[in-house]
Amino acid sequence: MLNEMSPYILLGFLIAGLLHAFVPPRVMSRHLSGSGWRSVVKAALVGIPLPLCSCGVLPTAVAMKRNGASSAASSSFLIATPQTGVDSITATYSLLGPAFAVVRPVAALVTAFAGGCLVGASEKNYVEGGVCSVDAGGDESTALSLPGKIRKALYYGFFQMVQSIGKWLVIGLVIAALITVCVPSGFFVSLADRPLLAMLAVVVVAVPMYVCATGSIPIALSLMLKGLSPGTALVLLMAGPAANFASVTVISRTMGKRSAAVYLGSIIAGSIAFGLAIDYLLPREWFTAPLAAAHGACHGDVSSLSLFDTVCSAILVGLLVVAFLFQIYNRYKNRHKNFTDMTAEYHIKGMSCAHCKATVEKNLARIEGVTSVTVDLPSGVAVVEGEHDRDAVIEKIREIGFDPVDA
Repeated sequence: MLNEMSPYILLGFLIAGLLHAFVPPRVMSRHLSGSGWRSVVKAALVGIPLPLCSCGVLPTAVAMKRNGASSAASSSFLIATPQTGVDSITATYSLLGPAFAVVRPVAALVTAFAGGCLVGASEKNYVEGGVCSVDAGGDESTALSLPGKIRKALYYGFFQMVQSIGKWLVIGLVIAALITVCVPSGFFVSLADRPLLAMLAVVVVAVPMYVCATGSIPIALSLMLKGLSPGTALVLLMAGPAANFASVTVISRTMGKRSAAVYLGSIIAGSIAFGLAIDYLLPREWFTAPLAAAHGACHGDVSSLSLFDTVCSAILVGLLVVAFLFQIYNRYKNRHKNFTDMTAEYHIKGMSCAHCKATVEKNLARIEGVTSVTVDLPSGVAVVEGEHDRDAVIEKIREIGFDPVDA
């Protein structure tokens, strides 16, 4: 599985870095200020290729909304973005075949459009307050030279992105391996004649499970090899990455309970609808034919492994190890930092990936008097140095969509 996925994941990391370095955040916000269906479609189309998980997308969506994007467009972005990404689309093609690689972004687009329009319809009877301008991402990349942008792209794609989804990718591969080895071949055969029941069971498991769009692929593959229908596998691919309790909580606080309910309902209803369409309306062989090659990759002998794929796997494993060691180093450094009267710790709730970490560090560093900011993701602690106003830091943490917690 690792060999099959690694070349495409590395390609996805590269494209993700190029998107991050060459597309300024304010460009997206400027085109998503309308409340009509066009802004909803634009938000979904922008979100589909972005490789952000459902936690990493939250600060981006909150900043977009406060920079002028409507709730309808922001909700569409929230629904579409976690389900796909250039990394997950290419990895889907490599393991599950072209049919899944096409249906997956189409399903994300349709569910995002439906959810955004529902939020837009509810906005007609609800007048929101003023929108404050929060520059969460910054446009400093526009001042960089071409070599500088390329360095930024490589750093983001092969370092920050690895930190963001690396853990979930490893978890997905481990779960897939355990399923492949431990689950009996006929375990899901009992639900073969009741696909709706199987899909509902997958939703119950997928929502709290919380894996990224790429990490869900090997799990879906292993379940299909054990007898799960293609439609039920799609439910896992959509609901697993896009829906989780943390996202619903943050969306409820920042955009309202109505938007949170539409967000979750659109993902669940859309995934089941597309799953049933795959099982009953489309040729089954479109989705099962690539499984023969995948089954061989999972159970074949080592001598059949491609040298290029193996090299890519070694590079990917190396990047994962570097990201892991860097996190350990940061944790050690924060624990042994020399604290002064101008150093303060802030416990922050809601940070779950490197994108969240970068957003908090970048915004807190802009507060007057702050000289440096270091965020430790595992503990959720931000160490802020400099003679600064504590209330300003707490207010900024809330503005970018996170919750300050009393130590």
